[in-house]
Amino acid sequence: MKFKFILLYVALLTPLFYSGQTNQVTEKYLKKQIEFLSSDRMKGRQTGSKELAKAGKYIERQFKKLGLQPKGSMGYRQDFIAKVKKVKVNDSLRKASNIIGFLDNGAEKTIVIGAHYDHIGHGELGNSKDEPQNLGKIHNGADDNASGVAGLLALAKYYTQNKVKETNNILFIAFSGEELGLLGSKYFVDNPTLSLNKIHWMLNMDMIGRYNPDNGLSVIGYGTSKGFEKAFDGLVSDIHFNLGKDGRGGSDQTSFYDKKIPVLFFHTGGHPDYHKHGDDSDKINYKTLKSIIDLEISVLNKTMEIPTMDFILTN
Repeated sequence: MKFKFILLYVALLTPLFYSGQTNQVTEKYLKKQIEFLSSDRMKGRQTGSKELAKAGKYIERQFKKLGLQPKGSMGYRQDFIAKVKKVKVNDSLRKASNIIGFLDNGAEKTIVIGAHYDHIGHGELGNSKDEPQNLGKIHNGADDNASGVAGLLALAKYYTQNKVKETNNILFIAFSGEELGLLGSKYFVDNPTLSLNKIHWMLNMDMIGRYNPDNGLSVIGYGTSKGFEKAFDGLVSDIHFNLGKDGRGGSDQTSFYDKKIPVLFFHTGGHPDYHKHGDDSDKINYKTLKSIIDLEISVLNKTMEIPTMDFILTN
């Protein structure tokens, strides 16, 4: 994620209430995904690397295992060329792939759920914030953004196994090339494998693993649709969250917002390990990560009860 501070928040302090909705998604499950994606052997998942390709294949296998329909241009994959612009390298044009799975409920509208699975490798492309002596070390990206991918897979697991036919379809997308400038999400909205006019709204997860109770969870994009006002009305959580109006915020939801699609962007904010070699899996707060996914499910389920006409972009 390219972290960017959001200036406007509306705080909601609410009591605890959950209905046991994510029994099939456990902290153990989330930890398994993050530890795999952010292990040293993945070498920081740089766009164009064989390790990122391995991560893509892993996500593809999970989608297939969960029974999602392939919705890329070739199976689950949507291939594109990512261009490195910030620094001069010999291989500035790199192969990249979005991984796309579809839960078809026979509905008119589809909710997109996304998270980017690339990171910055060893920080060699000019996007590390580490001290000079640490450049060349693996930047594992446990929070950025193995945590978001874990959330993506958890939501896919929940909605494919909850024995409920929702009133919306759901398109799950793992984006590549985000760290090079939102390249994967930009490519998707310019070359959609599902018509953009069928998209109800988009939920994005980027850096949701390092919850700090002093700052809370940021939910950006609340002001992009009146439907979100209804979705959050009376909504409760065991974590503190802040609602930001604007649809922008340095991550992949921006590409959808620019196409006039309402968005929500969940993230737990910056921390001292952001884009540094210390962003490791042992620093993830798995308990609050699960709480964030619980909250997202509550929001998703409530938006499915709200008339489509309330989801016109308003901001």
